[in-house]
Amino acid sequence: MDLILWRHAEAQEWTQGCDDMARYLTVRGEKQAKRMAGWLDRQLPDNTRILVSPAVRTEQTARALDRKFKIRPELAPDATVAQLLDLVQWPQAKGTVLVIGHQPTLGQTIAELIGLQARECPVKKGAVWWLHRRQQETLVLTVQSPELL
Repeated sequence: MDLILWRHAEAQEWTQGCDDMARYLTVRGEKQAKRMAGWLDRQLPDNTRILVSPAVRTEQTARALDRKFKIRPELAPDATVAQLLDLVQWPQAKGTVLVIGHQPTLGQTIAELIGLQARECPVKKGAVWWLHRRQQETLVLTVQSPELL
């Protein structure tokens, strides 16, 4: 199984009283999403399942890829690692799953799957971590940042 974790691109700053779920991507975030989507589109198998948080900024990030995706409430900003792994059926599922979500959940998931001592791994806005499960181990195939594409 391949699990690709894509943190949403740069979004408007959160301010007191702001609806976190309604924050939009910035102009820079839109560029980050397009750049990463272009790279991902060349790498992803056609049958990749794409699961997206219901936040506006993750939906905008997903739209840059121009593929079908499903919005899943289990991936909202307050999601847990257990919710994410249950949703993607890690590690039993076959094929490739792309999750577009948030910190700290993505970083916590990475830390757990690759056995880091830290509780979470930093994930830059717009970045992708591509993990592969082989037998009893999880490998990091690549980490991509939109600034380097």
